[in-house]
Amino acid sequence: MREAYVIDAVRTPVGRRGGSLAAVHPADLGAAAIKGLLERHNLDPAAVDDVVFGCCDTIGPQAGNIARSSWLAAGYPESVPGVTVDRQCGSSQQAITFGAQAIMSGTAEVIVAGGVQNMSAIPISAAMLAGQQYGFESPFVGAQGWDHRYGTGEVSQFNSATMIAEKWDISRTEMEEWALRSHDRARKAIVDGKFDREIIPVGEFAIDECPRETTMEKMAGLQPLAEGSRITAALASQISDGSSATLLASEWAVQEYGLTPRARIHHVSARGADPIFMLTAPIPATQWALEKTGLTIHDMDVIEINEAFASVVLAWIKETGADPDKVNVNGGAIALGHPLGATGAKLFSTLLNELERVNGRYGLLTICEGGGTANVTIIERLG
Repeated sequence: MREAYVIDAVRTPVGRRGGSLAAVHPADLGAAAIKGLLERHNLDPAAVDDVVFGCCDTIGPQAGNIARSSWLAAGYPESVPGVTVDRQCGSSQQAITFGAQAIMSGTAEVIVAGGVQNMSAIPISAAMLAGQQYGFESPFVGAQGWDHRYGTGEVSQFNSATMIAEKWDISRTEMEEWALRSHDRARKAIVDGKFDREIIPVGEFAIDECPRETTMEKMAGLQPLAEGSRITAALASQISDGSSATLLASEWAVQEYGLTPRARIHHVSARGADPIFMLTAPIPATQWALEKTGLTIHDMDVIEINEAFASVVLAWIKETGADPDKVNVNGGAIALGHPLGATGAKLFSTLLNELERVNGRYGLLTICEGGGTANVTIIERLG
């Protein structure tokens, strides 16, 4: 099988809800990451075989194949196609997977993979609710097979986060300690310039604006999201806006276009779990990936797992035995935000840069996703 090489990975700074990116059209937001990526390399944009972009809630300005419209909004050739992927929170991680698989199979030589999401413009779950005007309460209720198998109860990430905290006996205090660590790590990473290489400014906006100055006392004073729940807003990822882009290439393209690989794709896979528990799938997905590669969690020098909720990360650490000091070392989505369709490739860029910074060999990325699925990507640093 051919190798898929990682040439570069970038992202925009992440804007808070209603913040610096709120008024940017999603196509222009996606174009910012794409242009920033390609302008770093002496590569004719016409050499790109496909643009694969993740996005959720693809209605309004995010509809109509946002991968294609972002590419065209960047001013690049009409000859290059695009396709939009929806694997919920892991959409742009799946975009990277599809791009890598195309290169490994020999059906493509150069792929731009990433994602975009403007959650200020199109609220979270807008696509889930769009069918109500047509008589559909939700995407699930009313489907006979679904109702027979899973009932008509709540299908919610908030409910899932609570169920996970209860099943793994994770206290609210433990989750608040992790959330505080996420904010502290993120603020320090910004001050230390750890995101500088991966960030593509959008106009004058160049620094992530979601991290907060918080304390255990402030978090303890928040009301839970539901009565009896251990989950508060402080323990969840932040609604935000952003885009991300990764340049993947075959060995032929590396030589033909004079590109310099920074890493190789070592493994890509996805697994599923209970769709009502929903956010537990990174556990079996990680176990599957490690079994397939013959590696252990301790072989991973850097780990990024999306902080959809603190309970998700802490349950995953308990089950995998991962070293918390290698997990989200520059903060996670609780502090830095989670622009749904962009998050996978965003975390990929952070993973790549941190792996180089610590002179590590292997890095692992996993994300929990709506519907009870999870992706795992393992990269091997070159040089």
